[in-house]
Amino acid sequence: MSKVRPILFCLLLAFSLDAGASDTNSIVWRTATGRVSADVRGELLWPLLEDIAQQTGWHIFVEPGAEHNASVKFKDLPSGDALKMLLGDLNFALVPRTNAPSELYVFRTTMLNATKQVHVAKIPRRVADQLLIRVKPGTDIDALARMFGAKIVGRIDKLGLYLLQFPDAAATDAALAQLKNDSDVLGADYNYYLDPPPPMQPIPSSTAGLPGPPNLTLNPPTSDCSKVIIGLPDTAVQPLGNLEPFISKRISVASGSPDTSTLLHGTGMAQTILTAVARVQSGGTSVQIVAADVYGSGETATTWNVALGIQAVIDNGATFVNLSLGGGGQSSVLASLIQSGEQDGVGFFAAAGNEPVTTPTYPAAYPGVNAVTALQNGQLAPYANYGSFVDMALPGASVVYFGSQPYLVQGTSVSTAYATGIAAGNEAANCPGLAQIQAAMQKQFAVPSN
Repeated sequence: MSKVRPILFCLLLAFSLDAGASDTNSIVWRTATGRVSADVRGELLWPLLEDIAQQTGWHIFVEPGAEHNASVKFKDLPSGDALKMLLGDLNFALVPRTNAPSELYVFRTTMLNATKQVHVAKIPRRVADQLLIRVKPGTDIDALARMFGAKIVGRIDKLGLYLLQFPDAAATDAALAQLKNDSDVLGADYNYYLDPPPPMQPIPSSTAGLPGPPNLTLNPPTSDCSKVIIGLPDTAVQPLGNLEPFISKRISVASGSPDTSTLLHGTGMAQTILTAVARVQSGGTSVQIVAADVYGSGETATTWNVALGIQAVIDNGATFVNLSLGGGGQSSVLASLIQSGEQDGVGFFAAAGNEPVTTPTYPAAYPGVNAVTALQNGQLAPYANYGSFVDMALPGASVVYFGSQPYLVQGTSVSTAYATGIAAGNEAANCPGLAQIQAAMQKQFAVPSN
């Protein structure tokens, strides 16, 4: 670790708030001048520090129990003086790091007691020159695209869902404003990137007490309602050995082929789903998985690829959809696609996110989706998102296998896979119906208070 020296002020990469910010309760960090302006009235310490962390990128740590209400107004102060004004009688130290974000410690007693980290949600990233739109039946999409100088680079005609590409980011922004007011357009949004899948850690094979892969036999469905198919839009799913019969189909909706020399996230989620099914239906089940690769050779997926993946698994009979993925970008177009699936009786389970913040993660926060967060030792996991949009909490760790090598997988994506497997297993075993399953699971797996 590089040697560091605490200092009282240091301005790092930062950006200004939107020009339309209100005149009060605003802080503006200016990179070009190295100056800070603020107008805050009765701002509590925690939201104040969240704002600073969001703008500066600093990692901020606070001494538990520290409190302060900021009511100050100033313009163009150096950052150290600005922090003195904003933090009042609290002590602070800013520690620069090499090749890492600087760290701001806020405390009353000593710096060592500043241990509680301020977490902020990531700003959604988007494809700069693309928009998703959904149009009314009968709309001439080609004429609409030409009107804005755009190309149609993706389409689901039966749903009136299209991906448009524009000459540049400025043209994209201008078109979005107009499309939202077009009477033929049901929805228009940016094409957001989703967060990359969390890493999976190899475990020494000699570790004692590791659970093995689930022991399941594929049984034919005994009734229409016991024919349960789980859609899995994720990375590609690699061959599963003895569990391979449970993969009914593999689809790819993304460009490029992934590197299959190491364990892929989708493979881990498929195994975790089947582990959960086995706990409900020990020995045998009729549940199968349709896997849709929405990542291809990329490290991240987009809203458009997820939409294609969801529609592909539904077209192939999915009655449940496992979305062990997510991001901060809210898309009314993707929400409407999910709503259409829900109206047809499809159950959706999605990961709440691993930050941990209360800021909604999508698609988990869309209406009707079961948002799943993670438990650790019976409590909310320290990395797990929480908040009013979360519906249930399940264990956030799973042991999966790639060949003979065991891996530990952690995160709300794992919790989601458990939830989907439990729901599907119960439907295949007893046919209670989606509404009854969701109600029972939200009661049994209630989210603990943070």
